[in-house]
Amino acid sequence: MPSVLFVDDERGIVAALSRYFLKAGFDTFGAYGVADAMVAIDRAAEGTGPKFDVVCTDLSMPDGNGLEVVRAVRRKLSHAPVVMLTAYASISTTVEAMRLGCVTILEKPIEMASLEKELRSAIGNSKSVAGGVAAAGAAGLVGSSPALSDLLATLARVAPTSSSVLITGESGTGKELVAQAIHSLSRRAQGPLVAVNCAAIPEALLESELFGHVKGAFTGAMSSRAGRFRDAHNGTLFLDEIGELPLALQSKLLRVLQDKSVLPVGASQPEAVDFRLVAATNRNLEDMVATGTFRSDLFYRLNVVPLLLPPLRDRLGDVPVLLKHFIAKFGGKMHIGHEVMAILVAHRWPGNVRELENLVERLSVLRGEGEVLLSDLPTSVRGVATSSPVPSVRPPAPQPAAAPQASPAFLSTPGTQAPLAALSRRPTSLPPNGVDLQAVLADLEDRLIAEALERTGGNRNQAARFLGLNRTTLVEKLRKKARGAGGGTGGGNEPVT
Repeated sequence: MPSVLFVDDERGIVAALSRYFLKAGFDTFGAYGVADAMVAIDRAAEGTGPKFDVVCTDLSMPDGNGLEVVRAVRRKLSHAPVVMLTAYASISTTVEAMRLGCVTILEKPIEMASLEKELRSAIGNSKSVAGGVAAAGAAGLVGSSPALSDLLATLARVAPTSSSVLITGESGTGKELVAQAIHSLSRRAQGPLVAVNCAAIPEALLESELFGHVKGAFTGAMSSRAGRFRDAHNGTLFLDEIGELPLALQSKLLRVLQDKSVLPVGASQPEAVDFRLVAATNRNLEDMVATGTFRSDLFYRLNVVPLLLPPLRDRLGDVPVLLKHFIAKFGGKMHIGHEVMAILVAHRWPGNVRELENLVERLSVLRGEGEVLLSDLPTSVRGVATSSPVPSVRPPAPQPAAAPQASPAFLSTPGTQAPLAALSRRPTSLPPNGVDLQAVLADLEDRLIAEALERTGGNRNQAARFLGLNRTTLVEKLRKKARGAGGGTGGGNEPVT
C-alpha cells in the first residue's frame, strides 16, 4: 500500500486529501507546516516514524517555504519523490524547485483524481529510476543532474525489455557503463555480457571475431571459433564504436539481427543464437547514413531505443559526486578544498568523465593524502582559474547606461533560453538605502511576460514556452495581475486550494 505525506498549513486541506486518498488505497499522513514536516521527515529517516513513498507539499506556509521541504526530503529520504501543489508558482520558484529535485509542480485548483494520477506516476517512476540508479551506480555511472537522471529513468524502463539500444555520446562519457547497467537490470543479467570494440580489431579479423569460423575456413584457422555473437548466447552483446564497422559487415550484422542466427566463416549452415544487442558510438550515424557510409536499414534496427549520454560540461554539478566516487575507487585519502573544487567544477572537461577519472588517479599517485593544492592540478585544468566561473555560459552583453529599462536580452527562441542564473552575473549597484526586492522581482516578471507576449503577437501558448511555463500558469498570472490592477479579488470553488 503506497504511503503519502501531505504538507499544508491548512488543516482542512490535509483532512480532505487524507479522506480521499485513504479511500483510494493510500496510507496517509499529515504535517501542518514546514516545522511539522521536518519532524516527520527526520523520524522517517531515523526509522522511528512512518516511511513515505511520496511527499506532496504546499509552497507558501506561515512558518516557511515548501522548498525547504524539498531540500529535506532530497537530503534524508532520497527515494521519495516530491510533488509541489501551489497557486503561487513563479518562474524563479519553478526553476529552483526542479533544480532541487521536485518531480512536478501542480497548480491549484486540481481535481483529486488528477492529483492521484500524478502521485501514483511519481511513485512508479521513482521505483524504476531507483533500480536504474542502483544498477548504474554499481557500474560506476554516478551523478544526480537532471540530464543524467532523465537518461537513467529511460534506462530503467528499457532495460527489462529485449529491444536494441543505441548509446551515443562523446568519448569518455561512460557509454560502456550504461551498457553494463542495462545488462544488470535486464532479464539476461545471469547470462554473459560480451563487449567488443569494433575500432580496436583489424578489419581482416573482425568478421571471424564477431561471427566465428570453422576449422580450415582460411589460412591459420587451425581450430573452430564460436565468435562473439555465440559467446553472448542468453546474454548481452555490446558493440562499442559501431560506426567503425565496415559496410560489408554491416550487411551481415543486419542479417543476424533479423534472423537471430549466425553463419560462421566457412560454414554452410547458420546456427541459432539468442542475444540482446546494445551498441554505442561517438559518431553521428544519421550523418553517416546521409553520406552512404552506414546502412540506413541497420541504423533503424539499432536505434530502437536511443540513449544520449550528456558530456560532463553539461552536468558540472555532478563533478563533486564523481570526485568522491573516484577518490574512493583509488583508495585515496585526499580531500578537496573550496578553491580547488571551484576550479574543477568550472573546467570544461573535453575528455569528459574519463579525463576526470584520470586526474583523480594521477592525484592519488602524486598527492596520496591530505588536501589537494592548486599546484597539484595540471596546467590544462589550473588555467581555468582566471576565466569565467561557468565557462559554458556566455555572460550577456552589458546594457547601455542610457537605457536602464531595456527588456532583458536573454529571452530568446524556445528551447534556447539562457539560464536565469545569467541575470545574476550582470553588473548591479545596490542603492545606499536598499531596494524592495519583492517589487524588483515582480517588475522583472512583468517585463519578461510583456516581452514574451509582444514577441509572440499575444499568443499565450508560445509565450508560455518562451518563459518555460505551463499555459495555465501564465494565464493565472495574467488574471492575478489584471485583478490587482482593477482591485478585484476573484474567487470560486476549488477542489484543492
